[in-house]
Amino acid sequence: MAIFTRLYDACLHWSRHRHAARYLAGLSFAESSFFPVPPDVMLMPMSLARPQRALYFASITTFASVLGGVAGYAIGHFALDWVAPLVEEGGRWAAAYAKASLWFREWGFWAVLIAGFSPIPYKVFTISAGALSMAFLPFVLASAVGRGARFYLVAGLLAWGGAGMEERLRRYVELIGWGLVGVGVAVYIAVKLHG
Repeated sequence: MAIFTRLYDACLHWSRHRHAARYLAGLSFAESSFFPVPPDVMLMPMSLARPQRALYFASITTFASVLGGVAGYAIGHFALDWVAPLVEEGGRWAAAYAKASLWFREWGFWAVLIAGFSPIPYKVFTISAGALSMAFLPFVLASAVGRGARFYLVAGLLAWGGAGMEERLRRYVELIGWGLVGVGVAVYIAVKLHG
């Protein structure tokens, strides 16, 4: 049962689509303001499929992600009442929003920069920055640096690995996929037992 190999092959196929760059930009924009899937899921196979264009794809991802971050900022600044049910006590992102708010009060610019690079849901920080009225230009600068560092690193490493990287990943993708599923289940059980 080669589930992850089939998914991997499908992602590589989609990454070669003639409109893949547009889809990457749309996903990058949406992820920074409201959508839960990170753009890395498209950036990585696109960088593997066409390593000579990897930095171009990283540029698209960064630019669209920063624009999406501005949209998230606007949601937090102008329309927090619409998203309040998601961040209120017991809401879907309540804990993440509370942590982001604390980080903004303590670190401001640096919180956005670190969030842009990390796997933490970036939309929580963009909406929080707007809701807490963080200065706009430092927000955009931190977003550009944090998101750019992450996406250029990912694309650059995969391009550096070249065509051989694509085949090596394919060889181990089942092991990696099932390993991540196992880690996810173990974390879930640990949280349930200690919660």
